[in-house]
Amino acid sequence: MTVLYDAPGPRAKRLSLAISIIGGVLIGAGLVALVVFLAMPRTNAGGVQTPGMLDPTRWDIVLDRAMWRAVITRGLVGTLRMAAVAAVLAVAFGILLSILRTSRLAVVRVPAIIVIEFFRGMPVLLLMLFILLVFSSGAYVAGVAALALYNGAVIGEALRAGVASLPKGQRESGLALGLTPLRTRFLIEFPQAFRQMLPIIIAQLVVLLKDTSLAYILGYQELLNVGLQQGPTTFGSKYLFTLFFVVLVLYLSVNLLFSTLARIVAKRTAGGRRKPSRRTAAVLAQLGGAGVGGGGASVGGGGP
Repeated sequence: MTVLYDAPGPRAKRLSLAISIIGGVLIGAGLVALVVFLAMPRTNAGGVQTPGMLDPTRWDIVLDRAMWRAVITRGLVGTLRMAAVAAVLAVAFGILLSILRTSRLAVVRVPAIIVIEFFRGMPVLLLMLFILLVFSSGAYVAGVAALALYNGAVIGEALRAGVASLPKGQRESGLALGLTPLRTRFLIEFPQAFRQMLPIIIAQLVVLLKDTSLAYILGYQELLNVGLQQGPTTFGSKYLFTLFFVVLVLYLSVNLLFSTLARIVAKRTAGGRRKPSRRTAAVLAQLGGAGVGGGGASVGGGGP
């Protein structure tokens, strides 16, 4: 088996082991220093000493059901409600843009390119504020619309790349069957492109979920707003770090869940031929029976 680099010898192995041990020690020392720093008592501007961030008196709120009802029922549910609606609209908008972007008509393709580049280059927070101030839509609608427009533009460009990566024979075989260019796009090209780009789309939806925290600026009651603004006001400022930690754990849990889903989908769709959809399979069956070009051309997933 040929390798692209020289196999490490005894000296290189010892050096690698030493670097790994030193790196591990430094990381461990950094974590210990962080824990010690957080446990140290604090002195405020008035000279009054307060307990450290890890003091038990700062963590008794974790056992308070009222805190969990406020953070989860209002904050987390508000975040997921905005993310779910924005995700559906973003995928729909992305599909529409990808269709327009791949059109052969310049009068359709050029405006789609302008829309995609405009929304991809627009900061999401600025887009939220624009929709809120210009249309007086309310915090929820402004957040959903901005997230859908921005992420839809990104998803649309990803789908366009998926269509462009397909072999030309896919489209030519569909046209040879007598399908219109639009039906060829929907029945043959688009299902394959969507499957190939699915991990990227899911990863972008994870970004969308995290970007819901920008609605904090609009005053929308999402997880960050409820946890770090309303929480300390309701339960006391001494619980600010505790509430920050709770919000952090919730964000990480939800995002890691979606990231794991993205990795599973990427693994299942990576390489190999996949079972086509029913409509695509019907087209494949027609093509096989027609024997286009006398050779029974195939439009299957990895066919020549």
